[in-house]
Amino acid sequence: MRSRRPLPLDRRVPRLSVAKAKTVHTCTECGGQSPKWQGQCPACGAWNTLVETVAESAKPRFAALAATSQVQLLHDVEAAEESRIATGIGELDRVLGGGLVPGGVTLIGGDPGIGKSTLLLQALAALSGRMETLYVSGEESARQVALRARRLSVAEANLPVLPEIRLEAILAQLHAMKPAVAVIDSIQTLYSEALTSAPGSVAQVRECAAQLTRHAKQSGCAIILVGHVTKEGAIAGPRVLEHIVDTVLYFEGDTGSSFRLVRAFKNRFGAVNEIGVFAMTEKGLKGVSNPSAIFLSRHGEPVPGSCVLVTQEGTRPLLVEIQALVDSSHAPSPRRLSVGLEQNRLAMLLAVLHRHAGIACFDQDVFVNAVGGVKISEPAADLAVLAAIVSSLRSQPLPDKLVMFGEVGLAGEIRPVQRGQERLKEAAKLGFTQAIVPAGNQPKQKIAGMRVHAIHRLDEAIRLFRES
Repeated sequence: MRSRRPLPLDRRVPRLSVAKAKTVHTCTECGGQSPKWQGQCPACGAWNTLVETVAESAKPRFAALAATSQVQLLHDVEAAEESRIATGIGELDRVLGGGLVPGGVTLIGGDPGIGKSTLLLQALAALSGRMETLYVSGEESARQVALRARRLSVAEANLPVLPEIRLEAILAQLHAMKPAVAVIDSIQTLYSEALTSAPGSVAQVRECAAQLTRHAKQSGCAIILVGHVTKEGAIAGPRVLEHIVDTVLYFEGDTGSSFRLVRAFKNRFGAVNEIGVFAMTEKGLKGVSNPSAIFLSRHGEPVPGSCVLVTQEGTRPLLVEIQALVDSSHAPSPRRLSVGLEQNRLAMLLAVLHRHAGIACFDQDVFVNAVGGVKISEPAADLAVLAAIVSSLRSQPLPDKLVMFGEVGLAGEIRPVQRGQERLKEAAKLGFTQAIVPAGNQPKQKIAGMRVHAIHRLDEAIRLFRES
């Protein structure tokens, strides 16, 4: 009888095929996806930003924000003005356009330790006595929030605090409590159970922000999201985060300074570029009623290289001192440095000054600074910058109580700027008696206590400086 040979081990046990989890590569900058890794993102072109993540199952997690998707005629849609929710902090209400809007989503970002959580805790404490509020803390425990409230002298406020980072639990609490205002601190710490990626990733930030926005639009709850910033100063996460929300606020200012600026970069319910000025004290952030005093230096007598500019930040005229220092250069290439102003524009203005006024600075180091740490982006500062440069170059102070504004063109013309009348009235209110403005901004009615010089070209302004 023939003996049977034993079967090989690989034939005795049936092989079990294990399905490998499907992975995709997601860009950390724009959120674009690629089936395989590559050095450059195919969507935005950024390098070394693709991160491998597990592909999510295609679940219907999305829903429309509007209550109906039917076609409606525009004149049939009821469009009543939304009633604002005043926070009790005047400067914050100014930046928001009058207060919080029910159903609106606000994103506030800034450097660590600049005062985001402090400001929002003060605002919620003031609102908790009038309406239902909720403070969701994903970074601090309830005890830490209580210690901060005691330090700010708002510990007695009836403010509900929820230390939670799970999105589903937060949404369940929002549905149960139905608060009028809720703060999420911060959006980068939340995660949704529908996704497998870690908190702070592109997918999680986008999903959590979308779900919270949907809840705000459907329930009428005003939600404030706190966002971290990157090294470049932009809010961490995908750019779509700023597109989803209604209002985007940024904290500006040095953490070493006692003053903070809150600027609106996007506002669907108010003016953009509106700023609010706060002073950091032991009791938290206090609004500054007259911010022009911060940006004006107190000189005992007129000094060379100093000029007062009337700039416009949103709807508020603001007086800022522009300082310039021109010194002989000992390097092959002279330095051009500006703080608070655009550096490329400074180089352009120096070329215009040489070509149309005959004043050369090609062998001089030029330094320009906006006092107080304010960032000026409008071209109305051109004339004041050139006046400060000429004053420093000739060591000749400008007249006392003099303000100016105006855009300088490449042809040497002085162009008008917006809201010239409001700028002059603000300067007159603060005690300034002379102004140099573009001819297009010459006031039709005389402003009491102020002499206005209207000019057309740069050489006219230089002659005024020499005569003074």
